[in-house]
Amino acid sequence: MYRDISFDDRMDTVDFDVGERAHITVDTEVCRSCTTKACVAACPAKLFVPTGDGGILFNYEQCFECGTCYQICNNAGAISWTYPDGGHGVVFRKS
Repeated sequence: MYRDISFDDRMDTVDFDVGERAHITVDTEVCRSCTTKACVAACPAKLFVPTGDGGILFNYEQCFECGTCYQICNNAGAISWTYPDGGHGVVFRKS
């Protein structure tokens, strides 16, 4: 069972070994035609930010690698998702 701790305290148990290759890429041109921007609401790390011109800003460096963005996206080709290169990505430490 998980202890009842704050999000910030939980995040203190997570490290990110960021690889040079982005494991998620976002095609902002495809995103401009999206009417739901579901990735913005669905990403638990809040890594998707809508822009004023209808696009999306995305930063993969603190990604939990859950794949939610890829699964929820309703525009084919908008999000390309793979696992990070070996030895890189999120590392969960026991608190």
